[in-house]
Amino acid sequence: MARVHTGESALARAVRIVESFGLDDSTLTVSEIARRSGLHIATASRLIEELVGCGWLERENRRVRIGVRLWEVASRASAAVGLREAAMPFMEDLHAVVGQHTQLAVLEGDEVLFIERLTAPGAAINYSRIAGRLPLHASSSGLVLLAYGPVDLQERVMGQPMRAYTDNTIRNARQLRSALAEVRRQGYAFCAGHIYPETTGIAVPIRDAHGAVIAAVALIVPNDDSAYAQIPALQATGRGISRVMASHIRPG
Repeated sequence: MARVHTGESALARAVRIVESFGLDDSTLTVSEIARRSGLHIATASRLIEELVGCGWLERENRRVRIGVRLWEVASRASAAVGLREAAMPFMEDLHAVVGQHTQLAVLEGDEVLFIERLTAPGAAINYSRIAGRLPLHASSSGLVLLAYGPVDLQERVMGQPMRAYTDNTIRNARQLRSALAEVRRQGYAFCAGHIYPETTGIAVPIRDAHGAVIAAVALIVPNDDSAYAQIPALQATGRGISRVMASHIRPG
């Protein structure tokens, strides 16, 4: 693999180009990609053309977008595909009953990554979206994944600054430690007004064949007295998905 004088490989630079695309970026110019990736515009342009040639990127007039080929390969290879297929029937049933945002999330680094979301007209306001991320401390899904995650991850998150979205957002290690203990005690996370004052996030764990927590399924509902009534249905959904994961999808 060819390397520049800094020791960085061409592959690493190509990854920087692909990762220049943010969640809201359907297309970018070559100049925007060069600036975001920190590459010289000539280097960025050459690598973009190579990525276009293999289908990982596509040209649209003077702009560049992620290619269908990259999406195809990533979708086929991702372990999240099996999880999503197991979860969707249960999520659809829950969504039909509750009529609010129903979402599936996994741990990705020090963040929660949302891999599926069902919504409906008139549903509660929701910050998350498919392929979107949130800090672990701020969302119900993140708290579930962190509560059952490695101790070193918990300590690392507690040692970092915590963004406050509202007055109710967890913002320090003491609050987070207490919240994680509560999640483990009751088996779910209940976050009233942590992202938006008007909404409540509720999440439960999904476990694999060995009982390890591998994902979280969540509801985003209005922040009112009816929120607690949704917990039993959500818990049943989490147990149903876990049974499928345990019996049909074995860890690789």
